Amino acid sequence: MLVHRVVFALARLAGLVSRRAGRGAGRTLPGRLALLLRRDSLERLARGRSVVLVSGTNGKTTTTRLLTAALGFAGPVVSNSSGSNLERGLVSALLDAEAGVSAVLEVDEVVLPTAMSSCRPVVVVLLNLSRDQLDRTSEVTFHVKRWREALTLYGGTVVANADDPLVATAVRGARPTEHDVVWVAAGQPWRGDLALCPSCGGAWEELVEPWSCAHCSARRPDPHWALDGGELVAREGSRWSLALALPGRANAANAGMAVAAACVLDVPAEVSVELARSVTDVEGRYLSSRQGDHDLRLLLAKNPAGWLEALSEITSGPAPVVIALNARSADGTDPSWLWDVPFERLAGRRVVVTGERATDLAVRLHYAEVAHEVHPDLRACVQALPPGACDVVANYTAFVQARASLARGLS
Repeated sequence: MLVHRVVFALARLAGLVSRRAGRGAGRTLPGRLALLLRRDSLERLARGRSVVLVSGTNGKTTTTRLLTAALGFAGPVVSNSSGSNLERGLVSALLDAEAGVSAVLEVDEVVLPTAMSSCRPVVVVLLNLSRDQLDRTSEVTFHVKRWREALTLYGGTVVANADDPLVATAVRGARPTEHDVVWVAAGQPWRGDLALCPSCGGAWEELVEPWSCAHCSARRPDPHWALDGGELVAREGSRWSLALALPGRANAANAGMAVAAACVLDVPAEVSVELARSVTDVEGRYLSSRQGDHDLRLLLAKNPAGWLEALSEITSGPAPVVIALNARSADGTDPSWLWDVPFERLAGRRVVVTGERATDLAVRLHYAEVAHEVHPDLRACVQALPPGACDVVANYTAFVQARASLARGLS
């Protein structure tokens, strides 16, 4: 125990030095150092806590933020809601938390089995599975198999998206009786990873909601919670209007998952919904910023599923669109996913593009028959546009750059 105390003290000190030296926010370095010195650091730090893990390809950060707000009703909660969701990020989040304080942790899909083994969570929230960073994480069937194996060994409650056949297959494979499973009909508009039934491999005759397979017994579970427009409906018929400050269908789905998980932990639904309404910002997502004569709204879209949701949000109006694209290790170095995004929906809009992989994006837009311009940076993109509203959509590292640029006034 003394060894761990020394290790954790050194890790905290390293984070402090890093922050004071202006070398970062200290979200990963402390965890990286602690894990290097003691491989069981996450297990030690999670011991004696009530831990909730949130995982999936899309919506992790927002759902974690909403669930943290809900559980804060009962007392202090520690979280990594900044989005540092690999093992080192989980350790860094827990290093500064007092012993026994509850934790809500966003977890990368690949890391989830390890996090479950180390943290022994009371609840695991499973959002969706879709292609993301294939150069790092492989195909989605890889996650289905590993999630199923981890859930077989795990004894807590699973809150899962009933509308995603991949998630449902992983959960039902581990829990065939559906014991301690709470199903939420949270929607899954992206169908690009579902050419075949994940249970039997048969081709879908028609994949609609509620989904079912014509070749085997696989079908959508009967949900305990469901979204009905802007309302969340419990199985027994109770309804709550979400009326979130965060826009879009995807955020309503994230809120539904968060409320369902909070109810497992004895937070009343009406309280969770009210606290979800109080969340107005999630690490700069949907940030509105006045820059000179322009009113900019910043959105994050990291993969085809996320882009489908973003396009649904931004194509409802006439505002110009700025798209920023990078392909660093945190984004996935393979941008071939661009060809799965229905950019054709932007036809007729004023579109300008930037980022380290702007030329890849320009080729995709050319074949989508979307007129566009290429500019060297966000500032040049905005200056090329007429005064007024503008949506800025960026993938992960481009989003971080854009958020920092807006904070500096596009300097």
